[in-house]
Amino acid sequence: MEIGSTSSCSKEHQKIYQEWFSYADSDGDGRITGPDAIKFFSLSKLSRAELKQVWALADSKRQGFLGFGEFVTSMQLVALAQAGNELSPEALKKSDLTSLSPPQLEGLDVLIAVSLSLCTFNSVNGGVQIQPASPASSQWFSSKSQKKIPLTAVTSVVDGLKRLYIEKLKPLEVTYHFNDFVSPLLTNSDFDAKPMVMLLGQYSTGKTTFIKHLLRSSYPGAHIGPEPTTDRFVVVMSGTDERTVPGNTIAVQADMPYSGLTSFGTAFLSKFECSQMPHPLLEHITFVDTPGVLSGEKQRTQRSYDFTGVTSWFAAKCDLILLLFDPHKLDISDEFKRVISSLRGHDDKIRVVLNKADQIDTQQLMRVYGALMWSMGKVLNTPEVMRVYIGSFNDKPVNESAVGPLGKELFEREQDDLLADLKDIPKKACDRRINEFVKRARAAKIHAYIVSHLKKEMPAMMGKAKAQQRLIDNLEGEFAKIQREHHLPPGDFPNVDHFRDVLSGYSIDKFEKLKPKMIQAIDDMLGYDIPELLKNFRNPYE
Repeated sequence: MEIGSTSSCSKEHQKIYQEWFSYADSDGDGRITGPDAIKFFSLSKLSRAELKQVWALADSKRQGFLGFGEFVTSMQLVALAQAGNELSPEALKKSDLTSLSPPQLEGLDVLIAVSLSLCTFNSVNGGVQIQPASPASSQWFSSKSQKKIPLTAVTSVVDGLKRLYIEKLKPLEVTYHFNDFVSPLLTNSDFDAKPMVMLLGQYSTGKTTFIKHLLRSSYPGAHIGPEPTTDRFVVVMSGTDERTVPGNTIAVQADMPYSGLTSFGTAFLSKFECSQMPHPLLEHITFVDTPGVLSGEKQRTQRSYDFTGVTSWFAAKCDLILLLFDPHKLDISDEFKRVISSLRGHDDKIRVVLNKADQIDTQQLMRVYGALMWSMGKVLNTPEVMRVYIGSFNDKPVNESAVGPLGKELFEREQDDLLADLKDIPKKACDRRINEFVKRARAAKIHAYIVSHLKKEMPAMMGKAKAQQRLIDNLEGEFAKIQREHHLPPGDFPNVDHFRDVLSGYSIDKFEKLKPKMIQAIDDMLGYDIPELLKNFRNPYE
């Protein structure tokens, strides 16, 4: 059974759970937070240890609250525990949840009746009614919204990150033009977006087939063939019906996290589309299918947009990056090398897939695997070995005549490992979001130090143009000075060449001086606010 799904529950039971959920959700915002849960779950008379396990299993994504789907799961877990069953994900899968009766909650009927009579009394006498839900966090990002967001409005870890971003990080980013140099300003949809998985590889390595294999069906706009068929970036996501949406349309939709792609121009947006279809897997994960990386000059001269830049933009947003290889195409072209180099800083997200491995026999596979590891070692420049999944990720049965029964078993186990890795993504999405937020905050702080240092080095009156050129030419030396002055790690600094390119379009003299209060706000956020946020929204029974 899918955690957070109501499909395992009869319509009659759903009605009961909806009434219970409305009672437990004291502020009517559609979320049950820790304090609400402690009050409500105490009626079950289960031990603290059992309730801790109930919350941990129901809030598997660690969002810090229970929506209606997670609440239904928690009630089913309570019912299982009351029947003397062990609480675990395995027990949940094995149990026949459709025939499971709602749990016994002592005195709940009386409490609901009192609550309803109070509501009726208040509405008849014009008294104070139940407080409406706090305004949606999407409104916090509008230009009319106030900068100060009340703490009561924060009902999840992601809400807390939004509040910290608007109040502390965004002012620093705007002041020092972080959005022009590194990454566009974040929007509400960037925080609420589903986890993304990007597939990269040379043409005809099976990227589109891989997505079809996972979905067990084709998706709108999918093209497959031995030639370079996918000529555009395709985002495969959940939707009410099957359709494709053009890139220019999707980039301006406020509820989609793709507004940052407008910076790559119309030439790119005409090669970008969104493919929507109803599918249970797409409710949790979004896939990004990419054009095959070409070899030779074709990649650089015949693409009308910055392919490496777009890849880098998606890499920062993605939760997992799959590099697909074909046993017959192991050579890493200069263009593919550039694309892999652009993934610097996202090494923890990269997984390598050796696809179509059933086209060669066991001896050849051993040699191909060794050659692939050698090639990757030269490109990635890391002492660690990348995790490589070997298999044939398509709908055809494994070619046993080539790989033998041992190879077939190996492929099946590798496929299970990769699927387990993909299933873990939604559970780790909240942790990943915190990780990316902290990474961004550190990058913004270093950017502020760089920009303010360059401003300080400019003369007050004469020779500004010469001084600017000198600073741009000696950017490596200036980075080293900042590093020593503020004791910063060299690995956190941006790419010098990219920074130089953007800087040449600015007048350094117009930059802001260092504002210690802003830097202190970021330090406080990293050292105190984020740990406090995680503490407030952890398992309430810990």
